[in-house]
Amino acid sequence: MGVFSTDNPWVFISGLLGNISSFVVFLAPLPTFIRICKNKSTEGFQSIPYVVSLFSAMLWIYYAFVKSGAFLLITINSFGCVVETIYIAIYLAYATKQSRMYTLKILLLLDCGVFCSILLFIQFLTKASNRVNYLGWVCVVFATSVFAAPLSIMRQVIITKSVEFMPFHLSLMLTFSAIAWLLYGIFLKDLHIAIPNVLGLVFGMLQMVLYAIYRNYKTVVIEEVKVPQHTIDVGTELSAVVNSEVEEIGSPEPPICDDHRHETVARSCNLQHPMLPNSNQMLGTCEA
Repeated sequence: MGVFSTDNPWVFISGLLGNISSFVVFLAPLPTFIRICKNKSTEGFQSIPYVVSLFSAMLWIYYAFVKSGAFLLITINSFGCVVETIYIAIYLAYATKQSRMYTLKILLLLDCGVFCSILLFIQFLTKASNRVNYLGWVCVVFATSVFAAPLSIMRQVIITKSVEFMPFHLSLMLTFSAIAWLLYGIFLKDLHIAIPNVLGLVFGMLQMVLYAIYRNYKTVVIEEVKVPQHTIDVGTELSAVVNSEVEEIGSPEPPICDDHRHETVARSCNLQHPMLPNSNQMLGTCEA
């Protein structure tokens, strides 16, 4: 089989559309990382989707070389490896120490350790006739994890009722990309390519549904009502208490206004610290 499959022109057309849509998908997080560079902070963004995407791109390149005739998989996933590596490098540069160490652990474990283990297993522990099948199902498993990686972002959207960390254009292009590669797998008669993109299509549509639900929600913080503090009166009352204690020490007579003094201090404290509204009522959401 040659570099391009000429048996069915729809294979090339769908593969080309898959390259174009995936190219846009790989570049979709670019505004996010430009923002990270400007603010010099990751601002709550997670690195797991980019680490998993890099691993998946590496696997598909390896699969394309073993399978042969899938040159369009090599082109786009090579570009993906470069872009995802840049994203991860930027994230590591501006992430907190805890996030940086966690990302490095996942990167070394998955993209180095697991990938090398798979490569050694396929090359030395499987027959040449079965390599494509074994490697294909490995790709299916991890490609599915790529599409499932945004589930953490979807959970964050549901909890916070904010789509700040789930741009609509990214969800839309993920859906288009899944459709293109699904058709590519069908026309090429390759289930290993088609199956994960079925899930990709489902997850992409779910993200767009969430965006439609929460796109008009805004987080509203109710400012605390400042009650004027009677510092002068409280100070006068407290000084009166101190003076009375001094008189008590110098006078043989027993204290007469002990209960009254405690009541005065308690009343003063109530003026200083009035009852505040429940903290749960200070943060809410409203639909714009």
